Amino acid sequence: MFSPKFLKQTLVAGVLGPLLLSCSFVHAQTATDVTTRRVALQKQLDELEKQMDAEQTIVTQKQNESQSLQRDIDILNAKIKRSELSIKARAIAIRNLSEDIGGKAVLIDKLGVRIDNEKDGLAELLRQTNELDSYSLPEIIFDGRNLSEFFEDLEPFMSLREALRKSIGNISDAKDKTAAEKQALEDQKAEQVSLQALQQLEKKRTTEEQTQKKQILTVSKGLESVYKKILASTVQDAAKIRAELFTLTGSAAIPFEKALEFATIASKKTGVRSALILGIIAEESNLGENVGTGNWRIDMKSPRDTEPFLLITSKLGLNPDTVPVSKKPWYGYGGAMGPAQFIPSTWVQFENRIAAATSHNPPNPWDPQDAFMAAAILLSDNGADAQTPKAERLAALRYLAGWTNAKKRAYAFYGDDVIELADKYQKQIDILQSS
Repeated sequence: MFSPKFLKQTLVAGVLGPLLLSCSFVHAQTATDVTTRRVALQKQLDELEKQMDAEQTIVTQKQNESQSLQRDIDILNAKIKRSELSIKARAIAIRNLSEDIGGKAVLIDKLGVRIDNEKDGLAELLRQTNELDSYSLPEIIFDGRNLSEFFEDLEPFMSLREALRKSIGNISDAKDKTAAEKQALEDQKAEQVSLQALQQLEKKRTTEEQTQKKQILTVSKGLESVYKKILASTVQDAAKIRAELFTLTGSAAIPFEKALEFATIASKKTGVRSALILGIIAEESNLGENVGTGNWRIDMKSPRDTEPFLLITSKLGLNPDTVPVSKKPWYGYGGAMGPAQFIPSTWVQFENRIAAATSHNPPNPWDPQDAFMAAAILLSDNGADAQTPKAERLAALRYLAGWTNAKKRAYAFYGDDVIELADKYQKQIDILQSS
């Protein structure tokens, strides 16, 4: 049997010493590398944001000018340039976060190995301690050592066992903290990739607008007078508006007049403008290509969303395997339902309020009237019932990103786009009401 002194020397020299040294080295090395990369990437982000500000200044200045052919083309060019810069900025941020996540993952693995090593050492100490504790007094005496020598060996042995136990606790805490940091970074990465998708949509939308204006340039041959006539001829009348289809996510498109009816009912219940409700639903219907092609077994976060999803479909008498939900992207989870794009765990929080407002019990996420009401209730909770431009824009951003992220600059496009859509629908509403 090894003596306690021998075990102490072996464990301190072979396990604890290198363990603490290597942990310190890994932390120092990781922190240094990450800091260096962050500084370099931050410089690039700062430069991109300066260029974005310059393009936004052009847009603002031009919007204050009288409408003209050149003015509209300049605005489109500036918007597209700004979108391209935004996409580059988000790509840098995503790369930065990806590297941090990778570093944290490696650190977690190494800490796990070291914890296992310390547990093995502690187990051996405990085994030896149990053997010592099982000695009877005659055995200690006949071992050839006096009692004082025996307990001199035993005291540092017990101290080392306690030290190792504390060390395990400390490294376990470090592992838990690192895992929490990794999860936070993964959440941020998903957030950034979502923003990249929004900015891709921004670029796509402004590019489409530029194509339309280029077509007008071709037709007008650059003549301002002809351009004015074309603009006047594109103004919609009431008949065209009524015939227009309103796109819905996860449900069949409906006539604009029917969408306005649902939005008006929701507006009266919540105090949120009908045009803003239409703007949110329209924006949610165009945010991606993964909408309505997912399956709850694969794309939802379990059990957070799968369990309430099964309850929702069960109450509605629907087959959970056939109703449309959003497909998860590579960076996170899907499972959003219907025109308002609520995830199941959020929908069940609003279910009673939706039912009370629509008299549909239970309410159906894929039913347009219930979806419009759900969107209006959430917008109202987010402050849109104040019906000021600032409050409505902020409410739209909270609808997408929650209250914490709503004021982040990176989400600006979503809020601006919803307000632009709301303005468009308000003009159509005004035409219908005046007809």
